[in-house]
Amino acid sequence: MPMLRTLLASGLLLVLGGTVLTAATDGFQAFTSEAARRIAVQRDPPPVPAVPLETQSGAQLNLTDLRGRWVLVDFIYTRCLTWCLALGGEFAQLQDQLAVPLADGKLVLLSISFDPAHDTPAELAAYQQRFRGRGHGWIAARPVDHDGLRQLLRTFGVTVVPDTMGGYVHNAAILMIDPHGRLVRIFDTGNPPAVARAVRGEVER
Repeated sequence: MPMLRTLLASGLLLVLGGTVLTAATDGFQAFTSEAARRIAVQRDPPPVPAVPLETQSGAQLNLTDLRGRWVLVDFIYTRCLTWCLALGGEFAQLQDQLAVPLADGKLVLLSISFDPAHDTPAELAAYQQRFRGRGHGWIAARPVDHDGLRQLLRTFGVTVVPDTMGGYVHNAAILMIDPHGRLVRIFDTGNPPAVARAVRGEVER
């Protein structure tokens, strides 16, 4: 009997543990914080803060100015030799693959620097030119104050950690803002055609 009680208790704990784990991980969908964040964004899209930016041309832009259009956002710093080079190349490809909605004003590509002290408008313009960026529908910008930068990093889930060589370690993704100014989707890097298909599906809906 003691053995039977032990087996029954163990079985009950396994069932309860599985139930709790299923609930805590959205049905086993979110085993990482990044996966959980993506699920949360799709379920309850957070509003993007009204943060003032300075563009590669020196113009002033507020994120609220882009309401009414879809926006693809990435976060970069121009001295980066890893993720940011890849992201710049992907945005250049998206300029070609999404030329029609960009030309129609239904879509904007926006690269935001999290190194505003270094990334002046001239540095941002040079960054775009490395990827044959033609300026058509692609804006590179920096926050004008530290509070705005902090709000953006928090809302978009961007982690930036200074390294020991004057640069940064950071995560990378392509993030989608809808015409209502909400973060609605997060894409992995490395597959611009998949991003383009998803954007066309939304724009043409």
